[in-house]
Amino acid sequence: MMSVSPAAAAATPVPPDAEQRPHTVEAPHGAKREDVYYWLRDDKREDSAMLAYLNAENAYADAMLAPLKSIEDRLYDEIVGRIQQDDSSVPYRDRGFWYYSRFETGKDYPVHARRADGAGVDALSIQAANARGDFGGEEVLLDVNQLAAGKDYYAVGDWDITRDNRILAYADDTNGRRQYTVRFKNLETGEVYPDVITGVSANLVWADDNRTLFYVENDPETLLTVRVKKHALGTPVADDVLVYEEKDDSFYMGIDRTRDDKYIVIGVGSTVSSETRYAPADNPETFTVLAPRARDVEYDADHLGDRWVIRTNADKATNFKLVTAPSNATSRKQWTDLVPHRDDVYVEGYELFDGFTAIEERAEALTRVRVLKRDGSDEFVQADEPAYAMGLSVNSEPDTAWLRYGYTSLTTPSTTFEVNTQTGERRQLKQQAVIGYDPSNYVTERVWTTSRDGKRIPVSLVYRKGFEKNGTAALLQYGYGSYGASMDPGFSVTNVSLLDRGMVYAIAHIRGGEEMGRAWYDDGKLLHKVNTFNDFIDVTDDLVRQGYAAPDRVAAYGGSAGGLLMGAISNMAPEKYRAILSQVPFVDVVTTMLDPSIPLTTNEYDEWGNPEDKTYYDYIVQYSPYDNLEAKAYPAMFVGTGLWDSQVQYWEPAKYVAKLRDLNTGEYPVVFRTNMEAGHGGKSGRFRRYRESAEMYAFMLDQLGLKDAAAR
Repeated sequence: MMSVSPAAAAATPVPPDAEQRPHTVEAPHGAKREDVYYWLRDDKREDSAMLAYLNAENAYADAMLAPLKSIEDRLYDEIVGRIQQDDSSVPYRDRGFWYYSRFETGKDYPVHARRADGAGVDALSIQAANARGDFGGEEVLLDVNQLAAGKDYYAVGDWDITRDNRILAYADDTNGRRQYTVRFKNLETGEVYPDVITGVSANLVWADDNRTLFYVENDPETLLTVRVKKHALGTPVADDVLVYEEKDDSFYMGIDRTRDDKYIVIGVGSTVSSETRYAPADNPETFTVLAPRARDVEYDADHLGDRWVIRTNADKATNFKLVTAPSNATSRKQWTDLVPHRDDVYVEGYELFDGFTAIEERAEALTRVRVLKRDGSDEFVQADEPAYAMGLSVNSEPDTAWLRYGYTSLTTPSTTFEVNTQTGERRQLKQQAVIGYDPSNYVTERVWTTSRDGKRIPVSLVYRKGFEKNGTAALLQYGYGSYGASMDPGFSVTNVSLLDRGMVYAIAHIRGGEEMGRAWYDDGKLLHKVNTFNDFIDVTDDLVRQGYAAPDRVAAYGGSAGGLLMGAISNMAPEKYRAILSQVPFVDVVTTMLDPSIPLTTNEYDEWGNPEDKTYYDYIVQYSPYDNLEAKAYPAMFVGTGLWDSQVQYWEPAKYVAKLRDLNTGEYPVVFRTNMEAGHGGKSGRFRRYRESAEMYAFMLDQLGLKDAAAR
């Protein structure tokens, strides 16, 4: 099924002088590991030998994939052909303006804009005007196409506008490393102020005085969020005042305003603990702790009217609950239950309104929205498919009976609805336009498989009508399984091209996520991490057994921590997968977790374990993909990374691929693609990522014998 052999394409890249540049990675407990490819790490991204190796791998990838260029182009054209290029988001109203983003045909980046509120102006009328190309009365806030001109990478991470609607602050990133620069623009005059703040996260909040901006400063080495500062517009950045500094490097930090705009809040959180500080937005001089941090107690809080509403796992509320507290609260002793804990329902989020509270819940691996009214009655927003994703949308104003929510499934494009919580009336505000796509041609299923230790694992499936469960089809199985992140079944414009070629697409909702509640997460981290990998493999076995796929036509896909999953299953069960797609993979767990200078390491001791503790060291080293590569046949692999990745450093996949090339005895190709201008999320721009997906999927289709399959 391979269209070209490695030898015919190009010489396999070999890192120069690898054996002459060994590095001893010393661990506590007397352990030592010789890492001959450690030299590929260069924090400055300047080492000539390292860059030469990455460029050689890219050249090899170019040569290997050249015979597949026609199918890549077809896939890209199909994907882009489904996209309505002059699309716009659903407008939302805030302080007298309707805000939205829109794209122009052929352009990569959005235009962020607003229109003044008035008679006959609402979300639907603005969308209709945008669709006609009628931009009269529009005020452009940021044309990201202009800002990105001439740059290899560009992203606007966050923006905020003063309470008087006059001054815009925005944070941009020019290399994908998520180290942002804050800039200021007068929306009345167009003037760009000389104030420039560097080295910050994408998190900005104005105070009520319309000149003081709160921001979060990053550590320049670890990139951790460490300090909240405030900048007075027009004053030297060097004089910015330190508001709060977090000394515990296992905590992340962020800032926000409460629902009623009464308070500015500073939130800090680790994997197992959190803490909120609040100060009046009209005089944010002194921040008060809402409830002191405590290990194994997490909470997030919002304020409306005369009370705080807090989501927390305190008092053994494993699946979280909602409590209330008075506006001047300083202790958990002041908390009163609003929505009690339930063992079978996970409380995922909430939004406060004057007349009700909207709650995002999860039960039996499905999301739902519950409306809790002031009188204590409640009701659920209904769904019509067996596998779907539902969640709160942008609800910018609390003084309304209308609730916006989003809905999607593996067959239904992303849709925004609003429902009147008093009358039950429902309106569709927008559905993602997918040109030439007919959802009635596709079928989605929710099936359950059983893991080797008896756990029921939910799986979401989609395929084109006419598919026969006879054990001959090709399958792409996706998984993540870390950080409690749930991989809900949502529509993908790229996957349609796979379904139209007869493939089945499956999402394995494995342990490590929270699809089945908080216990599902706890059973897939720390000393239970191997459950994540076993679950994924067991799902594969069961889908093959049930006839959803041929045993020799299964591909697997994961990114970041999902790339760890890919590396683990490749070591544990390489014979079960014909192709592995691994993007920005976290594959060198031991070395990374032993180095607190690397971004995210200290924040994640409670996710993976601190290898300074021998119990965790011994456990991690058993599954770390880089450490467990051995001389045997591996599946075909497509591995991707970004040189400027701040989440998973480029050298992890680089080292992994180099060592894999040394040990792999198999006949299938390994392709390693490094985006030299990109970070963790890949290249910027809405079309570039589709080109990357088309290249990766072309590789997979070739390996699965579908290179020449025509799309139906």
